[in-house]
Amino acid sequence: MSEPASNPAAATAAPVDPAAATSFPTATISLPLGLGVLRTYSGVLICIEIVFGGLVWILVASSGVPVPLMQGWVMFVSITTFFLSSAYLALLVTGLAERINTDWNFLDLFYHFIALLFYFAAFVLEAATTAAAAGVPITSSHVATLLSSRQYKINVAATIFAFVVTLSYGCSMAMGLKRWMK
Repeated sequence: MSEPASNPAAATAAPVDPAAATSFPTATISLPLGLGVLRTYSGVLICIEIVFGGLVWILVASSGVPVPLMQGWVMFVSITTFFLSSAYLALLVTGLAERINTDWNFLDLFYHFIALLFYFAAFVLEAATTAAAAGVPITSSHVATLLSSRQYKINVAATIFAFVVTLSYGCSMAMGLKRWMK
């Protein structure tokens, strides 16, 4: 049986420090962790995003989703961002964000940018659904849909709350940009 061929370059290479292979950069986050995050503008905006985003979700669902093609996107965006914002706030409040080594300032900016784009589209679709249903039938695949007075009022409220959430995500993105640029 023959011995494996040895690599002459490996014999002359410097030894690798095992600690260097397991070291990671520290997490970069400008927001305070723990309950202190709720005392910042960003923490308050995240709470507004969660509360009013949940209201959009509840209001659109309670209207019976009479125009599923347009309001389906509103439901998807409101549910998804509700849970993602809740998880993000939970990471900040529990302090787990400090244990995850990443650039939290960039992730904050990126998340709020994507959420702003999605919620702006959802707001426009909800507003279009509400405006089109103000007494004019909505035709979709040869089926005319006219919102009842109750559904119309619920959709008006959902549109207003979707606008508030869109503004909140825009403000959060602007503050995230300021933190990331530092």
